[in-house]
Amino acid sequence: MEYDNVTFMAYLSAAVVAALLTLTYIYQFFKEQKTAIFAPAAAVHTLNLLVIVAGISQPWPATHWTFFFECLHYNIWTLSVYLTLKASASNSALPRSLKILFLIGWPVTLFALVASATQWELIFSLEAWLTLSLAVIGLVSVEQLFRYAAGNDRQIKLLCMNLAALFLYDIYLFTHALIFQQIDPLLWQSRAAVSIATCLFMALGGLLLLQRNDRPANFTLSRPIAFYTTSLIAVGVLITILALGGYYVRLYGGNWGTVIYSLVLIGAVLLITTVFVSTTIRSRLSVLINKHLFRHKYDYRSEWLRLINYLAQPAETSEANERAFFAVASVTKTPGGAIWIRKQGFYEPVYQSGLPSYIDLQEEPVDSPFCQTFLQSEWVFFPESGDNLALSQYNEYLPPWVHNIPDLWLLFPFIVGDELIGFMALTKPVADASLTWEDLDLLKTMGRQLASYLKRHQQAEQLAEGRQFDTYNKLVAFIIHDLNNLIAQQALVVRNAEKHKDKPEFIDDAIHTISNSVDRMNNLLKKLRTDGKDLITRLSINDIVKKAVAECWRQKPMLTAEISDDIRYIEADEVRLVMTFTHFIKNALEATPDDGRVHVTLRCDDHEAVIAIEDTGSGMDWDFIHNRLFKPFETTKSGKGMGIGVYLSREYINDLSGTLNVISAVGEGTTVTVTLPVTQE
Repeated sequence: MEYDNVTFMAYLSAAVVAALLTLTYIYQFFKEQKTAIFAPAAAVHTLNLLVIVAGISQPWPATHWTFFFECLHYNIWTLSVYLTLKASASNSALPRSLKILFLIGWPVTLFALVASATQWELIFSLEAWLTLSLAVIGLVSVEQLFRYAAGNDRQIKLLCMNLAALFLYDIYLFTHALIFQQIDPLLWQSRAAVSIATCLFMALGGLLLLQRNDRPANFTLSRPIAFYTTSLIAVGVLITILALGGYYVRLYGGNWGTVIYSLVLIGAVLLITTVFVSTTIRSRLSVLINKHLFRHKYDYRSEWLRLINYLAQPAETSEANERAFFAVASVTKTPGGAIWIRKQGFYEPVYQSGLPSYIDLQEEPVDSPFCQTFLQSEWVFFPESGDNLALSQYNEYLPPWVHNIPDLWLLFPFIVGDELIGFMALTKPVADASLTWEDLDLLKTMGRQLASYLKRHQQAEQLAEGRQFDTYNKLVAFIIHDLNNLIAQQALVVRNAEKHKDKPEFIDDAIHTISNSVDRMNNLLKKLRTDGKDLITRLSINDIVKKAVAECWRQKPMLTAEISDDIRYIEADEVRLVMTFTHFIKNALEATPDDGRVHVTLRCDDHEAVIAIEDTGSGMDWDFIHNRLFKPFETTKSGKGMGIGVYLSREYINDLSGTLNVISAVGEGTTVTVTLPVTQE
């Protein structure tokens, strides 16, 4: 009775796992995988196991339908193999004898159907011989499938190995039965365990290797094969341990076989479900295998091809930073980070991903010890290095804003030649956040490649701007030429007008009009000329700000100002400096509704003057400020100007050794802060 209970649970468990295999192949059918053709074979295999379960209370030879379903499941497996071979090769490529071999089993199956339906009492040896023959035919068909269709397909190769194991065990089982004229009960029980193992391996392979049929299946120790093989071996070891434990308990007493097989069943279902839904487990297993089975942590060929594939895709200048970030993220498996690029004496954040919205990424001066360490030592900063002196020796140079980034993992530089283009910050990866010499070398190599990539995009952008400025300079040259002609004509009118002194009213009006035109055109010419050194004078910064405010106040009285009484001086072109402040104030007024507020503040100390222009207007987003605001010939004012006002203002502030900072939030307003060096005398 105990034997029947164990056998019943064994074959029931095998049927459940075979049903899972059937579902796997049905799932592959919807994914258009060619191994889905084995779904009917897996279903018939499941049905065969259920028939054995149904007739478990009688000896095997007395169960007539068991013989039929045994023959049927062999033939369905063989038919699926044949159809796969036809899909992989032309009919002429398959030997004629092989086609005949695939047809031999069907007459045997038809004979078994008639015998089962009429309940013929067949000789045990006849049934054993026929079943053994079908198992041999199945094994031969699997060998042909492996030879003709499994060369470049890992799913087919895994399927062949498991089917071969299944058929080989059946050949051994029925050969043993023919020799001893009876089926050994323990071998018959173990057949269920073989079915559980092979079906489980095929199901896991069908899930893990899904949509990877284009990759080669050579028996070399590559990383993907090591990953999947290790997973399958671990499952096999688990099943073997459970089976041996159950056998030991059964041998020395106790009725624990049912419990053991139940555990196998539950474990198989849970294992398949977990592997199917959990990417974290697969990534952690991949890290474990890379650490302990390979000399190198990374498959450098694959990682380099992945990086080049990201960078080789055509991208606009605004997309270059995003592409560079995801190229690194695909290799390091990091969920977030940011990129800083050098702009006008500072490294400015130009892209961020996966970081909280409240994080304020700040600029970093070019000459800071942090950036100099990047450049001089090509150093990779690891903020949470702990007691590792080798990784933390330069951590005292980390700027304070670094610690505001949650889960920060490391920062590494972008260096091309002797120039630090920028740097990148990465957050901790999910699987493994430790650092080895391979990580450091790979990051430095990627940093140099990305530096060349970003530098090339910067140069392309500068070239495009240079071409635009060439067009602008040509336009200016034409304007200057036309104005010179106009001035000459007006001067000639002035000289000829002296001949008509008999008409004093005409003469006075004409001379006044012409003189004003000449003055205005001369002023325009001075502004258009590039060499304005003769226009530089010593100016009071207080008076300059007052003039700019007074000029803009005539447009909208909502403008207010708070100007320091401490008089400070600066050497500059009065017209250009007033225009610089006027431009920012007018922009603030245009962006602010009539019920809003624009306020100008001037604060002075011994060496600096700080001019702040605050408004409660529409504001700007982070991307617009860092990637579009200061680009020449880009304007949001359709039909108004050439879009170079902010660019020229920033360039003139840089010429005066000053700094410009813009802080804005959409819907809340903008604050433009200009800092200029000044003197007391």
